[in-house]
Parts: sequence; structure tokens; C-alpha cells
Amino acid sequence: MHIEGYHFPDDLKYDRSHFWEKVEGDQVTLGMTDFAVRLAGEFVFADVVEPGKKVHKDQVFMSVESGKWVGRVMAPVDGEITAYNEDLEFEPERINEDPYGKGWLVKIKVYDPSQLAALMDVGMIEPWLKEEIKRVKGE
Repeated sequence: MHIEGYHFPDDLKYDRSHFWEKVEGDQVTLGMTDFAVRLAGEFVFADVVEPGKKVHKDQVFMSVESGKWVGRVMAPVDGEITAYNEDLEFEPERINEDPYGKGWLVKIKVYDPSQLAALMDVGMIEPWLKEEIKRVKGE
């Protein structure tokens, strides 16, 4: 789906921090949305988050940095990092080039599946995103 010129794949979930989540069993792959990536500009740095790190819903566990912005990455669920995108350590621009593919950030083993209910599907994100775009653009 395209919303105001930004791409949002139908098969993903989304949170209000401008990240996407792909849910596969008890694993969630996390990345940044097209909107967030385009707003941030070219990425120059991404934290390396080692597998085994425990994360807590709505708590910052890593950051990404562009030439004009440092972004805090918050966990969408309680869980444990099972994988991170090693390529981002030396090629953070992959986030810009392919935010929904090669630009993924981490994979998280979900401890409490009920927390997934707070994520939005693409149909739910549209009205919220339109308000976000107005807020960011100062309209």
C-alpha cells in the first residue's frame, strides 16, 4: 500500500515509533518504515546489538544515525535478540536502499505474544500516518 507517497507492505505490522515488524511464529523481524527512512536521510551508523540481549517493550535498545538525525530504536515487545543485521555495521546505507528487505535491523524472540496485538496492520496505520505527516511537516 502507498500512503501519501510512502510505501507500506501489506504483509507487515507497524508501530507508532515508525518501525515495521514481520511476525513469524515467535520471532519478529524489525526495521524502519519508508517514511522514517526518508525523513532521516542517509544512514551513516547502526548499533551492533548482539544476540542474547534482552529487550523490553517500549524501551530503547539500540540507535541508528544519519547525517542529520540520531534515532532511538525501541523494542515493540519483550524478548531477546536472536539475530542482527551484520551488514549494517559496515553498510548502514542498506537501511535507505532497502528498508523492508536488506535494511532490516534485528530479529527478536517474543516472550509474550499478547503484546503483538498492539501492532497496527497497514489498514490501521493510514489515518495515524496521515496525522504524523502533518505533524512532521508542521501543517
